[in-house]
Amino acid sequence: MPENDRLDGCLNEIELGFVEREATPRLLMKLGIQLHLASLSLSNTVSILEIFGVSRARSTVHNWVHKADLQPRSDQNPDHVAVDETVIQLNDEQYWLYAAVDPQTNELLYTTLEPTTNKAIAHAFFAELREKHDVDDAVFLIDGSHSLKDACRRHSLDFRYERHGNRNSVERVFREIKRRTTSFSNCFSNAEADTADEWLRSFAFTWNQLI
Repeated sequence: MPENDRLDGCLNEIELGFVEREATPRLLMKLGIQLHLASLSLSNTVSILEIFGVSRARSTVHNWVHKADLQPRSDQNPDHVAVDETVIQLNDEQYWLYAAVDPQTNELLYTTLEPTTNKAIAHAFFAELREKHDVDDAVFLIDGSHSLKDACRRHSLDFRYERHGNRNSVERVFREIKRRTTSFSNCFSNAEADTADEWLRSFAFTWNQLI
């Protein structure tokens, strides 16, 4: 699929129901949201909008992304699911990003940001994943995480230990997230946990549209 077709499709998926009275043309609002989530910093996104004669503050673009409430589509039915957890820096604190990826498509199925990692949180992550997608018959690909193994057993899900192969999909996604967070001085600076969690879900939406 040509790149411009994928971009157009992604823009069409962005809903602006939150807009009541906004001076910015809706197409440029969608473009600003898409550009920031795809790769550009807020500063560079604002600069692109200025090319179209629209002058907006970085905080305005941030609010557009926040209010759009983007997230990956539900009701997927993958054969395999790669799951993992990684550390995300939020100001001076460390949070844990849980993610599930379809290794056949590299699509992000679900993400959640948690203040720590333990068996209870892993169990809740799998419960939420099962609510959003039809994954009961999928094979889960996990690494050596004891909490992820325990959660699979508690949910009676088929899983296997795999460090490479199909698990490369989730590692690739994590690398891209790490790359993107370098735009925030290697962390989400001055961001609340809920805001970072929402941004990551929005990123997942855009990732799925553009891969």
